[in-house]
Amino acid sequence: MEFGTSITPANGGDPVGLARRSEELGFDLVTFQDHPYQPRFHDTWTLLAWVAGQTERIRLAGNVLNLPLREPAVLARSAASLDLLSGGRLELALGAGGFWDAIEAMGGPRREPREAVEATDEAIDIIRGLHDAGDPTPFRYHGTHYRVPNAQRGPLPAHHIPLWLGALGPRMLRLIGRKADGWLPSLGRVTPDGLRAGNKLIDEAAIAAGRDPSDIRRIVNVTPDVPLAVLRTLEADTLILYTDEVSEMERFAREIMPVLRETNRRPTRPSWARAKRREGIDYDGVPASAEAVEPGDIDFPRLKSTYLRGGSPGIVLRPRTTADVVEALAFARRHRDLPLGIRSAGHGISGRSTNDGGIVLSVARLDHVEIVGDRRIRVGPGARWADIAQTLAPHGWALTSGDYGGVGVGGLATAGGVGWLARKHGLTLDHLRSAEVVLASGQVVRVDAAHDADLFWAIRGAGANFGIVTDFEFDVDEVGDVGFAQLAVDGSDPAGLLERFGAAVEAAPRDLTASLIMGRPRPGAYATILAVVDSDDPETIVSQLEPVASVAPLLDQRVVLTPYAGIMANASGADHDGQGEPAARSGLIEHLTPEFGAAAEELLRSGAVHFFQLRSVGGAVADVDPMATAYANRSANFSVTALGGSQRRLDELWDRLLQPHFSGSYLSFDTDRRPERLRDAWPPEHLARLRELKRRYDPDGLFRDNFYLGDH
Repeated sequence: MEFGTSITPANGGDPVGLARRSEELGFDLVTFQDHPYQPRFHDTWTLLAWVAGQTERIRLAGNVLNLPLREPAVLARSAASLDLLSGGRLELALGAGGFWDAIEAMGGPRREPREAVEATDEAIDIIRGLHDAGDPTPFRYHGTHYRVPNAQRGPLPAHHIPLWLGALGPRMLRLIGRKADGWLPSLGRVTPDGLRAGNKLIDEAAIAAGRDPSDIRRIVNVTPDVPLAVLRTLEADTLILYTDEVSEMERFAREIMPVLRETNRRPTRPSWARAKRREGIDYDGVPASAEAVEPGDIDFPRLKSTYLRGGSPGIVLRPRTTADVVEALAFARRHRDLPLGIRSAGHGISGRSTNDGGIVLSVARLDHVEIVGDRRIRVGPGARWADIAQTLAPHGWALTSGDYGGVGVGGLATAGGVGWLARKHGLTLDHLRSAEVVLASGQVVRVDAAHDADLFWAIRGAGANFGIVTDFEFDVDEVGDVGFAQLAVDGSDPAGLLERFGAAVEAAPRDLTASLIMGRPRPGAYATILAVVDSDDPETIVSQLEPVASVAPLLDQRVVLTPYAGIMANASGADHDGQGEPAARSGLIEHLTPEFGAAAEELLRSGAVHFFQLRSVGGAVADVDPMATAYANRSANFSVTALGGSQRRLDELWDRLLQPHFSGSYLSFDTDRRPERLRDAWPPEHLARLRELKRRYDPDGLFRDNFYLGDH
């Protein structure tokens, strides 16, 4: 049972203060009448937005919104925006219109009762269609009363915004049964017997439409003088108190709400959402701490896919603490036969943190970033590199990371971490000093060089196989402003460009870390060089960039002096919407020889690759003993990545042309699932040790969906 207040939106009163008091008293919902033609009232939509900013928890609704004066397509956009800004607190209650002279005087249409029902029916379709942001197609609607010729869908609201109708006539009640999410009448305009009769008509229409009547909320506006005995008999699951008197709100909250609060419990999800559940998952057994998102939930389109890979998991679990992760992992163990993806931010090229019909355990909400000592930080696996860079910038510190601020810590820091400071400061995992890990058994351990040293060794380069890291402790470097260059050079000679770029980077001081991005050669084609120089001296920056900028005719350039956080600030808040299966290959190479350049040019000219990138490593990366971490191939000066449209075609060309030149691979950038990739990533001694540790820490192969090290 839920409770709300209905407050007069008088511009001479204090509706905002009354809304805040409603929240303090424990009401679930605050509502306002909507009479846009009434100058004594605030505009209800403006008031809802203002109240949203003045409250934290309470949900908001019009009671009811005047549909003839609020275009449904615009209302859909406004509702989604306010829902996002308020953290999912908006409900949409619509009225078909009633004061037609006043509506017409404001420029709205005058409608007969039948027309009002038709227009409301169409409005529901439009609002729902525009909120269906998971559908990539444009929304088109051609009705009798409303037309939407070709609209972009979205934004996706923060929650499924229910559509309630305030109505009494039989045609409107049947519409509620067919399409709406709730009925909102007022006691006084309808008697308790009339309420029962209306509910019966709604239920019959719902069943005839193939709906579960329990999906439809029954909300009733009541006045303070209605006795508790009458309230007990009402067929309603939400009561809204119509009053502007604080004392009446307080009495209702003190005397009525506690008595009725525990009655009339509803399913947590409507039947149409439960109908989208996948086979083989015990949805009723999900721990409450996991904050599960199911295929029928509105958040699902935001979470189903990764950066490059489309997915359709059966459930996404979103724990907030290490203890929550333990419970979520126990749930996953009970579903051992299903795929299990572990996700920090979903930016991995391989896309293995999503699946079809399985479980995704997202640690995105473990996103803490704390400074715990001199150049030492603790961060959660869901933190993003832009957040870390921003936190460190005021101290003149930085931690070498990925080349994009939206990448999450967890996947990158346990695989390697090849970024803009690699040649000067090494890999991200080289800065790891300790970690908290949830093992496949559910045990939580803290590992470092002196405690569980074998596991500490393994998670630095093969972490996806050994557990879920819920806390990292890193040492960071002193890094002030840096030079960041974006150069466009002539790409018509790929082989020569690669050879000259390789020589320039290898000869450069370690301050410089660069990458080269190329596509298929064609007339007028250009290549992009991105480079960072870890220096705040303009002359040093220019002198170190000049040899790299001279590897081919320079077509365009942009060089800035910026904090490292300025480079990481390109993080987008947009949700990942990958489609299909990515096709990517990766290799580590010591030198860009003429033979490699010729092979790479043949690959590029084949058309099988649409993105080809080289990242410089070497330098400080190679200073570390290859046996010190599971990341082994430290002699390479470059990491090479290619993306294509067909895995089969990419594999054929890559294996024939480029594979002979490599001394290892970086699995985070590879989608080839053949067993040979494990031998590319780890030399025999490393691979044997990793497999022995896998048998010790994950003997049943719970973590098997991301380059599985097990023997079965």
